[in-house]
Amino acid sequence: MLVMLIAACEIGFWVLLAGGLALRYLAGMPRLGAAVLLCEPLLELVLLVVSFVDLGNGGEPSWRHGLAAVYIGYTVGYGHYTVRWLDGHAAHRFAGGPKPPGTRYGRARAVHEWKLWVRTLAAVAVAVGLLQAGIWYVGDAADTGGLQSWQAAALRVLGIHAVVAASYTVWPRKAPA
Repeated sequence: MLVMLIAACEIGFWVLLAGGLALRYLAGMPRLGAAVLLCEPLLELVLLVVSFVDLGNGGEPSWRHGLAAVYIGYTVGYGHYTVRWLDGHAAHRFAGGPKPPGTRYGRARAVHEWKLWVRTLAAVAVAVGLLQAGIWYVGDAADTGGLQSWQAAALRVLGIHAVVAASYTVWPRKAPA
């Protein structure tokens, strides 16, 4: 059931995003569109509550709970960024707004990659924190190795992203001539 809820939250995210942007730019109702976009965090709150209720009702800590924690962490780290990025592109495409700036080359790209790494750091911190809360919540009553492995995987992702960001700093992409 938890995996289906995670899938429903992901689908709900995109449905709310598309609906909010459509209301803002196609239907000409920017306030209602913003209200729809602000409903998105409720999906993660439901997922968080259901995950902990499942653990509290004797559910065995598993990869499903780890996936839920990582999904919530990703949404905290990148959700607002994704909405803002798509909003800028929708404003440009449908409302005659300015073209969103791009950072493809040089120092600007390296700075952008490090800003993304900070978002990944926030996502990993939330995910690891939720996983640790789940470990403490079930205590010694269950095998928490699955949750601990998700913590290690999240930290590996953070390290890999740091290497990627550093590569843009050390070897910046040059603009085509």
